[in-house]
Amino acid sequence: MSTTPLLQTASMACKPAGRLAAGLLAVIVFLASLAVSDQAFAHAALIKTDPADGAVLEQGPAQFSLTFSEPVSPLVLTLVKPDGTPVALTSFRLSDQTLEIDNPQPLKSGTHVLSWRVISADGHPVGGSLLFSIGAPSEPPAVSEAVDWPLRSAIWLGKVFLYLGLFLGAGGAFALAWLAGGGQAGRRFSIVAILCGLVAAPLSLGFQGLDALGAPLSHLAQPVIWRTGLSTSFGWTVLVALIALGLGLLSLAGPRATAKPLALAGLAGVGVALAASGHASAAEPQWLTRPMVFLHGVGIALWAGALVPLGLALKGQSAGATPFLRRFSWAILPVVAVLASAGIVLAVVQVQTPLALVDTAYGRLLLIKLGLLVFLFTLAAVNRWKLTASAEAGSTEVQRRLVRSIGVEMLIVLAIFGVAAGWRFTPPPRALAIAAAQPVSVHIHALKAMADLSITPGHAGPVVASMIIMSGDFGPLDAKEVTLVLSKPDSGIEPLKRAAAKPGDGSWRVDNLVIPVAGRWTVRIDILVSDFEMVKIEAPVDIRAE
Repeated sequence: MSTTPLLQTASMACKPAGRLAAGLLAVIVFLASLAVSDQAFAHAALIKTDPADGAVLEQGPAQFSLTFSEPVSPLVLTLVKPDGTPVALTSFRLSDQTLEIDNPQPLKSGTHVLSWRVISADGHPVGGSLLFSIGAPSEPPAVSEAVDWPLRSAIWLGKVFLYLGLFLGAGGAFALAWLAGGGQAGRRFSIVAILCGLVAAPLSLGFQGLDALGAPLSHLAQPVIWRTGLSTSFGWTVLVALIALGLGLLSLAGPRATAKPLALAGLAGVGVALAASGHASAAEPQWLTRPMVFLHGVGIALWAGALVPLGLALKGQSAGATPFLRRFSWAILPVVAVLASAGIVLAVVQVQTPLALVDTAYGRLLLIKLGLLVFLFTLAAVNRWKLTASAEAGSTEVQRRLVRSIGVEMLIVLAIFGVAAGWRFTPPPRALAIAAAQPVSVHIHALKAMADLSITPGHAGPVVASMIIMSGDFGPLDAKEVTLVLSKPDSGIEPLKRAAAKPGDGSWRVDNLVIPVAGRWTVRIDILVSDFEMVKIEAPVDIRAE
């Protein structure tokens, strides 16, 4: 049978399905936008700064430091002067999770903005700024933090089309080589999907560079954009994805004798590409999460990649359609088992608590995806246990029903791709929990005494405060008593006084302390130096809401 009439018929039949797909994807995009709207799309969280945000200093510091919840790499560091003049900061050092930045010049009086943009271990950029003043505060210079929606849309589309290439293209090539028994139905579709991926992969790398540097789409052609994108962990994903897509294309276009090994290598490349970067791959323990991401990606490609070739083979009633269906039905059960198991493990690692499913943007996207998966698994089960046997026996009517059902499965798969691409902009609850558990710290310096204060965790609720007390010249100070005083007059909260204990490690500690509300508090430390001398030092400290 000629494939041209078959393709024409399939095209006509796909018009209503195309409209349905567009409508379904529109709904998913709307739901995803509701899930992620008005969120701060951070991945590594800033947990400590020196100087503190809002601090008023007598003179400019010799250096700045930013401490994050996980290791980062700096991309753009800028100091904005009170008159709005930006100064690029290029001298810095990385020490575990702390970024130390040299101040290149004396600072004049007024309010300054330290703007930073770094890239976290999962390959996603994070940006922010802090304000500090020298002498008297002034009107802070304007720093734009508007979301670049055209770039964000381009990143999302790039992800979706990359998924199409990897899962439907490379996965389809594997299905044709290993399950179709030499059948050609769906070959052109797989080639087109791979070509989409080959275009989307490098474009996504450019979009990554733009996002990393905070640059608009109009800067896409600049070489620094591509170098920056390639230097992130997502660069490895793109490189391996291009290899996987190339192997899949060669398996479709090359000699039949090489189709199976090339398609198998391409399928493995899909898993490696996904495991090279992303939220789940960056999570600990990586000996568990990276293999789970690999298996999850391979499982999706095995299942989704076979749907279009199988559906077109059944629709065209080709000679190999029945054996193809039989092989797919035999293989799909272990594939779904591995896919579901890996997905559950990754979800537990990323979400951690059931409450995070509704309290976080990541969790709400996961709920949308789970709802689609329940529908997909139910439909697949009906196909497997109700229709497959009759279709294998040659029932034409059942085969038509199975083709329609496979078409619906494809629509659900496309919707899942759209939801999964939205995770690019949402921090997982795992990362949020790490950030929430981090302390807030402040260094309080006076002529006669100084202290390093740490409040753990750094958000409202039950906390523990620890203090290292020193003399004004950083020497040891053997204080007789230390009292911690917290107040927030703007909220009508009078001073909370707690005597500190000295557990024996050289620090002073206050347990069973409850900070009732978030916001800027004034912390004072009363240090009894001797029976006749009391030194009081104070500074502001910002307590997070969560």
